[in-house]
Amino acid sequence: MSRRTRLISGAVVVVAAIGLWLLWPDQEEPRARQYTAATACLLTPAAGLTDKDVAPVWDGMQKASLSTHGKVRYLAVIGEQTPANAATYLATLAIGGCDLILAAGPAPAGAVDANAASYPAVRFVVVGAGKAQANVTRVTEPDPAGTTEAVRGLVGTALKAAA
Repeated sequence: MSRRTRLISGAVVVVAAIGLWLLWPDQEEPRARQYTAATACLLTPAAGLTDKDVAPVWDGMQKASLSTHGKVRYLAVIGEQTPANAATYLATLAIGGCDLILAAGPAPAGAVDANAASYPAVRFVVVGAGKAQANVTRVTEPDPAGTTEAVRGLVGTALKAAA
């Protein structure tokens, strides 16, 4: 092979490498979901996410998280299902960095009714009837689909505002 052929072959390889480098796609999107610092928390009865009153609330929270990239989490009330016992779990969420606390089920809702005034800077959403308070929003939809959509809207707004 002549010197000229080798130089041309080398130049072709260099040009091809540069072209490939320039045309190579950017890095793939990260596989892990990137969350904002905003968090919505759900207080549930002992059955947790399997409770029939909780399932549409959690569904709405997850849908809001998908659209806002805010975090959602839950905490189940263990032991006696009373507002007094649930108040301890509510306090954990209230001082634990939740931007919005939702309550589903009789004991969690009762805990919010009795203690929301103690946390004036925290926003609450209670699914079901209860006591009217300045920092508490009620969701009283008659069907699960309506509850899911109402929660999705409330949580989505709160997560966007907190981000």
